[in-house]
Amino acid sequence: MYQALLHATKYSLNQMKERICGRRNLPKQVLKPFFEVNVRLDGSKSVLKPSLDEVQVAINRAASCVLKSTKFVQLWFQKDIPEEEKEPFYNWIAKDKEIVKVILLLTGSIQGTKNSVSKFLEGFTTYSWLWTRKPEDELKKFRMDNPDLDDFEDKLKDFDFKSAQIDEIQQTHQIGALSLKTEGVKAALHNYLGSWKQIFSKDIHKQAKNLLSNLADDIKQIRLKIDKEVKDIDSVGSVMLALEEIRKK
Repeated sequence: MYQALLHATKYSLNQMKERICGRRNLPKQVLKPFFEVNVRLDGSKSVLKPSLDEVQVAINRAASCVLKSTKFVQLWFQKDIPEEEKEPFYNWIAKDKEIVKVILLLTGSIQGTKNSVSKFLEGFTTYSWLWTRKPEDELKKFRMDNPDLDDFEDKLKDFDFKSAQIDEIQQTHQIGALSLKTEGVKAALHNYLGSWKQIFSKDIHKQAKNLLSNLADDIKQIRLKIDKEVKDIDSVGSVMLALEEIRKK
C-alpha cells in the first residue's frame, strides 16, 4: 500500500510538472497550453490577467493539495498503534527526495517564462503613442503645417494602416504552458485608435464645411451680379466682370 500511494503521488506531481515545465530530455518540445491568460491594457502598460504571480500561486496550491491529501491516509502497519500516535502517510512522502525535487521545480516553474512574457508584452509599446500623447495636441501640431485635404487623407489612411496592423496580431500566443489571449488588448488599441481617427475626421469635416460655406457665399454673390437686369452699357460691364470672376475661380 505504501509503494502504491507513493507511486500515485509521484505520478500526479510528475504529470503536473511535465504539463507545465516539459520533460528534461525534450528541451525543444512544444508544450500544450495549460493556462489561458488574458493580455490587457492597464493604464499605460500591457499586463497579464491573471498575473504570472497569480498563476504561480495556483500551481503551488495544486501541488500542495496533492501532498496534503495524503494527511488523511495512514500506513496499514500502524493499525495497532493508538490513534494519537499514528503517523500520516504525508510525513513519509514529504521526505522522499524525488517528490521534494518535483515540488521545488513546480514552485518556480512559471518564473522561468518571465523574460519571454516581458519581451512579448514590450511589443505593444509600439502603440504607446496612442495613450501617452493627446490627439488634440497632435492635431494642433499637424495644423501648424497648413495641411490640405490630401494631407488629411494621408493621415486618415495611416490610421487605417495601423488598424490593419492591430488586426494582424495573433489571437493567441503561446509561451511555455501559457496561452496568452490578445482579444482584450487588441480591442483597447482599436478604441484608442478610433478616438484619434474621430478627432482628425471631425476637424477635416469642419474644414470642408467651412470651405463649402465660403463657396456657397461666393456663388450667391456672383449670382446676384449676373442676374442683374441689363439696361445699359454699365450694367453689361458689371455682368462681364462677374463672368470674368467666375472664369478665374
